[in-house]
Amino acid sequence: MKKRMLLLSMCLMLAVIPGCGKSGKQQEASVKASQSDAKEQKSQDMKGSEERASSKEIPANQNLLTGVLDLTEGAIGKRPVAVMVNNVDPAMPQYGVGKADIIFEIPVEGDATRFMALYGDYTAVPKICAIRSCRAYFPALSEGFDAFYVNWGSDDTIGEYIASLNLDQIDGISDGSGLFGRDQARLSAGYDLEHTGYFDGTQFASVVQSRGLRTDIEEDKKDAAFSFYGLNEQVKPDGEDCQKVDINFGVARATLTYDEAKKVYVKDLNGKPQIDGNTGEQLAFTNVFVLETSITVRDEIGHKEVDWDGASDSVGYYISNGGVQKIHWSKEEKNEQSRLKFYDQNGKEIKINRGKSYIAVNYADQATFQ
Repeated sequence: MKKRMLLLSMCLMLAVIPGCGKSGKQQEASVKASQSDAKEQKSQDMKGSEERASSKEIPANQNLLTGVLDLTEGAIGKRPVAVMVNNVDPAMPQYGVGKADIIFEIPVEGDATRFMALYGDYTAVPKICAIRSCRAYFPALSEGFDAFYVNWGSDDTIGEYIASLNLDQIDGISDGSGLFGRDQARLSAGYDLEHTGYFDGTQFASVVQSRGLRTDIEEDKKDAAFSFYGLNEQVKPDGEDCQKVDINFGVARATLTYDEAKKVYVKDLNGKPQIDGNTGEQLAFTNVFVLETSITVRDEIGHKEVDWDGASDSVGYYISNGGVQKIHWSKEEKNEQSRLKFYDQNGKEIKINRGKSYIAVNYADQATFQ
């Protein structure tokens, strides 16, 4: 009897075990399916979150030159404006330059320097003085921003090259729209004629629209000109402390001193504060770049040949937030339309702080950092 009971119990156990095994596999499959669904949902949630974050980080009114949210509605998706400005002591004070988003300073004849001031909002360009003539390496750089190019006169030896760029160029020598004139107060004060030319940027948008010039920025320039940190980030470059930058161009000397309270570098020219004559404010920049390159004299007049496209080993320095970082810089070789890029020592493109930038393109080993 006991044997029969034992056999019966074993049969019942064998009958149950396969059923239990099948149920366990089903449960396992069900758990895996649930986990997979959860992962997929999490992935979709993260993707949506990233898209929302991205949308928040890059609002439509972002100034593509500074990363700051200050574009007027009419300037969204539109081209910036590059303006040539006199930068010698007898022309001081300049006016209108304080509103520039980027300023390039590069040597010209005799190792004086000239500004190319870029404005990200073509509907809000101020009246600017003193306007000066074109040198070939300035539009070679402005083309990388798809900018209108404004000047008064040109080096006669570069006409063929300038024509090859197919610039949207507004030249005070030939322009008849009333955008250019002579500052009568400066003439009365005894300024030399070459230091009195102004460009009335307040009328610029209406003039280019009436002429039917292209105002929409090129497709490949619709994102920010540089790789910026987040909207609420201010990052110190990876390097040494830097409270002051001295740049010796030859005849001209630029000094930029850190204002820790405002987190900007204020600019002196030849030992004196460089002031915008309209506002009375000293020129100030969140970002300072010193880009070293080859600069030679190419003719008896003293016109310069400037290597404007750099290379992967071209030395530069990025200064911001009280720090300096050694970098490399370049554009694509012989491609004016390519963008100016900045890289760390490992060849990775760097991010920069949002705000105005000053970019000195100069001889090698002519800058000190303190």
